[in-house]
Amino acid sequence: MADTVREVERKYEADAAAGIDRLPDLTRVDRVAAVVERGTETLDALYYDTADQRLAADGITLRRRTGGSDAGWHLKLPAALPGVTGSVRDEIRAPLADTPPPDLTALARSRTRDAALVPLVRLRTRRTVHELRDADGALLAEVAVDDVAARRRYPEGAAGRAHWREIEVELAPGGGAGQELLDAVEEVLTGAGARPAAAPSKLARALAETAPEGTPEAAPEGAARPAGEDAGRAGGRRGRTAGEVVLRYVRVQVRAIVELDPAARRDLPDAVHQMRVATRRLRSAFRSYGAVLDRAATDPLGAELKWLAAELGVGRDQEVLADRLTTALAEVPRTLRLGPVSARLRTWSVRRHTGARDRLLDALDGPRYLALLENLHALLGAPPLRGPAARPAPKVVAGAVRKDYRRLARRIEDALGTPAGPARDEALHSARKAAKRTRYAAEAAVPALGRPAAKFTRRTKQVQQLLGDHQDSVVARAALRELAAQARRAGESGFTFGLLYGREEARAAHCERELPALWAEVSRRRHRDALRV
Repeated sequence: MADTVREVERKYEADAAAGIDRLPDLTRVDRVAAVVERGTETLDALYYDTADQRLAADGITLRRRTGGSDAGWHLKLPAALPGVTGSVRDEIRAPLADTPPPDLTALARSRTRDAALVPLVRLRTRRTVHELRDADGALLAEVAVDDVAARRRYPEGAAGRAHWREIEVELAPGGGAGQELLDAVEEVLTGAGARPAAAPSKLARALAETAPEGTPEAAPEGAARPAGEDAGRAGGRRGRTAGEVVLRYVRVQVRAIVELDPAARRDLPDAVHQMRVATRRLRSAFRSYGAVLDRAATDPLGAELKWLAAELGVGRDQEVLADRLTTALAEVPRTLRLGPVSARLRTWSVRRHTGARDRLLDALDGPRYLALLENLHALLGAPPLRGPAARPAPKVVAGAVRKDYRRLARRIEDALGTPAGPARDEALHSARKAAKRTRYAAEAAVPALGRPAAKFTRRTKQVQQLLGDHQDSVVARAALRELAAQARRAGESGFTFGLLYGREEARAAHCERELPALWAEVSRRRHRDALRV
């Protein structure tokens, strides 16, 4: 995998109109003991995107750059850094090559899908770099004064040009400087006449200022969304129709899948899990709100989402199970750990996990996943709305939630009436899936129903979590039986695995004892009636 550098920076306009022709004295900034000019360099960058600028719309840049110390291909992905205001991106680097490197284009595929990458604009930058160092000589940040010349390369024959000067302040990686330093440097720069840049990046400004005559200017970074997506953001205004509310939720989940794709490919913490959750939420919405979105159109997508969730879960489920068993084993006194139980558990876990990540990457790079992304994009562009979609949202979405609740109630009652054993385990697992679907339906209804739906979501989540703990115990016991059988065949003691099995059995029994009281509380009539409109 290519190298990754976290980039935290702010940009300022420093052209003639700003009235600043040289850097002010930045040693006035606290902690800055010296400003060292590193010299001037010439950078030549060619930026690639789809013809309709899908990467730029999401604040992503892909460029081939020569000159400077980091010549090569660079993919910049938006990132979050708590407590820091400014542009925060992960810059993923690959060596120079004639065409975009596969490692980088794969990370952009959830945005580009099947569209070709073309060279959009060329930027030539004359950069003078100044290093801000503390009293010990440690690098705090770099301040670059950039004279930029932009030339449009696409569409063919485009000849738009633009020139400007800007100042870029970038924190040194791992230098310990942060928000306070950026704020202090900004105070000095703006006091000298510099202005915070209107465009979030050089590319965004270049695209806007070199757009071919007669065509609309490029959308600002992060602005391009399927129709109505602004309403899809959590916490937006309440939708007036059922279609607005359901599409809001659907768009948020599709957006999550697209945005989490690069993180999942990079194996960043929790990315695969969150991407899987988004696929499940989306599939659940299609099923719960069939009165709003035509299931003739969404059922095929639901089947593909189920496949994707399974691919995302191959390694995740094994990782969670291994963590559960490892934690449980650590709680067993050493005197009760008979035989090489830790080594056997590690070997078993590695063997089952081997190949899971390669399988996931193969799935994300395959035509089936690409087709799913295309079809989801097409659905958002032309939603298959049914008649009730035009009705006022509260009554329609409340009806969908109550319908899912009734399914959950039937499954809970069936499970509680089933004798203990494998049949009850299966019935409780079925109830767990119904609880998850009900929870997601209520979650989608919050913009229309407000606090009652939010409270209902939290209560249903409690049921789901309890049933999830029970199902995790069922899966853990199956694994422990397998481990005990392996130990026996190898002539080892299976005592410890049997002990762990018994503890898991006790945990499952505890969940079963807790369920009636929890369900009695959650299913109170006043809670259900709160969803009636």
